[in-house]
Amino acid sequence: MVLLDTIRDYAQIVAAAATYFYARIFSRTMNPALTDIEPSTQLSETVWRILGANPSPFTLQGTNTYLVGSGPSRILIDTGEKNKPAYISELRDVLKDNKISAIICTHWHDDHVGGIKDVKDKISGNDIPVYKFKNPNGREDDSVYKYIEDGAIIKVPGTTLRVIASPGHTMDHISLYFEEEGSLFCGDCILGEGTTIFEDLYTYMQSLQRLLDTKPSRIYSGHGPVIENGIEKINEYITHRNRREEQILSALSGDKTLSAMEITNVVYPTLSWSMKLGALNNVNQHLTKLIKEKKVIKTGRGYQIIN
Repeated sequence: MVLLDTIRDYAQIVAAAATYFYARIFSRTMNPALTDIEPSTQLSETVWRILGANPSPFTLQGTNTYLVGSGPSRILIDTGEKNKPAYISELRDVLKDNKISAIICTHWHDDHVGGIKDVKDKISGNDIPVYKFKNPNGREDDSVYKYIEDGAIIKVPGTTLRVIASPGHTMDHISLYFEEEGSLFCGDCILGEGTTIFEDLYTYMQSLQRLLDTKPSRIYSGHGPVIENGIEKINEYITHRNRREEQILSALSGDKTLSAMEITNVVYPTLSWSMKLGALNNVNQHLTKLIKEKKVIKTGRGYQIIN
């Protein structure tokens, strides 16, 4: 019986994976429900958003990069992907006679760090520092980055940015609290539209609480539009994950033992196969978190609640 359950789950996972990647690879159009975002926009007296010219199902309208500061020296937050001449042209136009004095990368994903070389070669020169949190889970080119720690301060005229370690989406993820505005650059911890993915949900939930504690007036996200009510949006993310956890625990109630795929089918009964793999990944992340919290145990047959 256990073998049959395993075979059935495996077949469902393979089917979900195939349809998921088919949908991703062959998706040719943007979601028409997404908010239109201009190639560049001045968002406040000291913040410009420059879109990375890389729209896709993964990046939504594209990666948001930000120029911050009010004097001749500006900080660039994230760099988009490599080989995007439209982005470099737009960034140059926004800079005008000002210069980039530092780059800060929120995390290792290519749509945030891939453009570093192009920005240096074509705009800033190679002498400026590129700040980033050290990635504990992977190798990276130490010659590219100047590693920073939680609480570090990076300043230019009109702008003081405080580094907040916010792992979860990736384990090297940082956010930046903008002291003068009371606002937050949150990378991919929180999206302007929809919800994000994460490497480790347990850590991610702790990071959301850290960000909530800053009480941001607004949030500048790595993707999507500006979030004008930062506290409300972070609470929305926390509530969403807590509700999903309650659904998983409910599925396991009554001393049931279920596999991750069986739980996924209970929690997401109407979800299309093209989205099932992502849902399965979310369920696995929740289960890992619940095991760490000693609420659930994994057995040979699946998962069950610890009474």
